[in-house]
Amino acid sequence: MIAQTRIAANEIATKLAAAEAAIDAAVSAVASLTATMPLASQQANVGMHVGHEALMHAMESCSLLVKARTNIIRSHKALSVAQHEVGLGAVAFLGPCPTRAMDDNSRHLGLVAA
Repeated sequence: MIAQTRIAANEIATKLAAAEAAIDAAVSAVASLTATMPLASQQANVGMHVGHEALMHAMESCSLLVKARTNIIRSHKALSVAQHEVGLGAVAFLGPCPTRAMDDNSRHLGLVAA
């Protein structure tokens, strides 16, 4: 039984790391896109109104991705608790668990993305 639990924990840890990396890559990509859009309008010498709706949607996408990042961090913490509940607390599966208070961190990141 413990072998099956360890196999399952390994699979979850691998998928969690991949999900965390994917979310961070998406946040970075959308933030880069969002930062580029106003500069592109200036370089093209067009009015601020051109592409403004697209900029608003990109900003909203970034904000939602930051919320997804908050939730994957919460999932990581909950999986760490579950790891102890199934008797695998002494085994390093998940890597370091985020330690910052999510209420403060998500509010800060939300302001940056908004």
